Order: sequence, then C-alpha cells, then structure tokens
Amino acid sequence: MNIDINTLLRENIRNLKPYSSARDEFSGDAAVFLDANENPYNIPWNRYPDPHQRILKKKVSEIKNINVQNIFLGNGSDEPIDLLFRAFCEPGRDDVVSINPTYGMYKVAADTNDIRVNLVSISEDFNLDADLVLSAVTPHSKIIFLCSPNNPTGNALNKDSILKIINTFKGIVVVDEAYIDFCPENSLLADLDKYPNLVILQTFSKAWGMAGLRLGMAFASELVIDVLSRIKYPYNLNILTQQKALELLGDEKSMRGWVEIILKERELLVEKFKTYPFVIKVYPSDSNFVLVQVYDPRGIYQYLVDEKIIVRDRSSVALCEGCLRISIGSPEENAILTEALDKLI
Repeated sequence: MNIDINTLLRENIRNLKPYSSARDEFSGDAAVFLDANENPYNIPWNRYPDPHQRILKKKVSEIKNINVQNIFLGNGSDEPIDLLFRAFCEPGRDDVVSINPTYGMYKVAADTNDIRVNLVSISEDFNLDADLVLSAVTPHSKIIFLCSPNNPTGNALNKDSILKIINTFKGIVVVDEAYIDFCPENSLLADLDKYPNLVILQTFSKAWGMAGLRLGMAFASELVIDVLSRIKYPYNLNILTQQKALELLGDEKSMRGWVEIILKERELLVEKFKTYPFVIKVYPSDSNFVLVQVYDPRGIYQYLVDEKIIVRDRSSVALCEGCLRISIGSPEENAILTEALDKLI
C-alpha cells in the first residue's frame, strides 16, 4: 500500500527543527572533551550518553536482524507510544482506534495528549474482527493500536486480521509485541519492510528480564524512526541503561533458557489450575501469564495477598469478569502458589 507518512504528521512536527546536542555534532574518540559543559571529573558518569545509542542499536540490529535505521530505543515502550501521539495526532481534533480490553497505556497516553480513543471490543473468546476495527475509523483517525499477544487476555491476535487492517487503514498501525518472545512465530518483524505504515513495539522487560532498566524498542520505516528520533528528549537513555543492556544482550543463551522454563511452567500451571473446583476457565495463553476465571476472584486475590503472593485482579476489565491474571514465576515461586491454592480446596 502506498502511504505518504509525511502527510500524516502534524504540521508543526513536519516543520520542526530538532534540538542539536554537543554529542550530535561530534561522535567518536577524543583526548579532551570541552564541548558539552560537563564536569571533567567522575569519569565515566560525568559524560552525557550517546543520544543515538549507536553501539546498543548495532547489537539490537544483530539480534533482531533489522537495519539500525529501522530501530528506535526508548525509555520502555511507553516512550515511543507517547511520541507517536505527539507526532501524528493533533490534540483535540484527531482520534485513534484501540481494541478492548488491551494494554492500558494507550488510553492514558491518548488522554494525556487530548486524543479521543475509539474502543472496539474483541470477541468473547478474545478474537480480533478486522472489519469491526476498520468500521471504527473516522476521517480523523491517525493510529490503530493492536497488542499481540494481547494484555490482559494473553492470546496472539489472528495475523491475517492484523494484516488486513494494515493493508486497509490509511494511517499508522501499531502492533505491540511485548510478549512476542513467548510465541515468535506470530511476529511481524520479518515483514516490516513491506508496510510503511507499520510500527512494531517490543521490549526487553519480559523475556530478557530487564524491566528495571526501562528499555523498549520501536521498529518502523526509516522515515517514522527519523520522526521519533527528532522529537524525543536528546538523552532519553542513560549511560547505565545502555551499558547494562549491552552486557545482558551478550547472553542470549540465558534468555532462551528462561523462556523455555517459563513455557514449561506455564503448561504445568494451566493443567494444575484446571483441577481446582473454584476455577471456571483457564484461557489459552501465548505469553508469560495466564488469565484464569474463578469463583470469588476478590476473595481468592485477598487470600493470596495474605499468603504474601501477589497476582492481578482483572475482574473490572471488559470481558475479563471474574478473572485473575497470574504471571508465570520460577518453579519455586509456582510451587508456593499452588501449595497456597491447594489449601483452598
């Protein structure tokens, strides 16, 4: 599909001259740095970080098999989500489309930027209806948000339905793949260059165990990445995050091992949950958590809190009435959980 991304941009963003930092004007090695008004002491923490994260992006490029020019790194995935609103949506005028239920930050970012959200319910079995999503598009719709695997439902959305939306919608389609490492066959990353309006979000918080580093990724056309890079804060990723991420990304074997354990433990927990008389349904999951419908969800949640076990009560979320969302822990943590639940029988 032929889409001119420039026509989708807000006019002020299209004409924006980005801030130029000292580290934008020079990169490389030098004996003396006197260009950025830094304190000359307390090396290396006295220096501003690379605003373009060149070394880190090169490593991400190797792992994801994606060109550096198609990578944006942010403070979690929340940063590129917010930047997409700021780049493409005129406050008080434009709107976006999102499925319901899904990750709550899309709505928070929209409200913060004064953008209306057109919510489209998924089916009771959590499937995606592409035609229903497209019917919610208005002349002022700029972005469609799809989370796959979806949170809090846990399932991967139908890929054909996602592609239909991407091929039909004349705006930006964001596919949030935060949990994709637990079902890599559903990723659209290999098809990125086919769709100029596609933005894929991924994270190091889940499979890589880096939630505390706050490091998220956006993959898109070079033009979209350039826009996000121009409007981000100059030094959005600090030195500590960049250095620690590089260190951890050098051990991909450990990540693969963790994912294997989590998937095995998920299978064991699902079978165990099905044996409990207070469990109504265990929904299929393509992520590192399961959604479990139970009798008396609030009572079970509070019981687990008293046992010093914290899960998430999602009963107030659309289509998740009576449900607890339970992350897959280590074998030892999962044993503590099931031992506590055994006492309820």
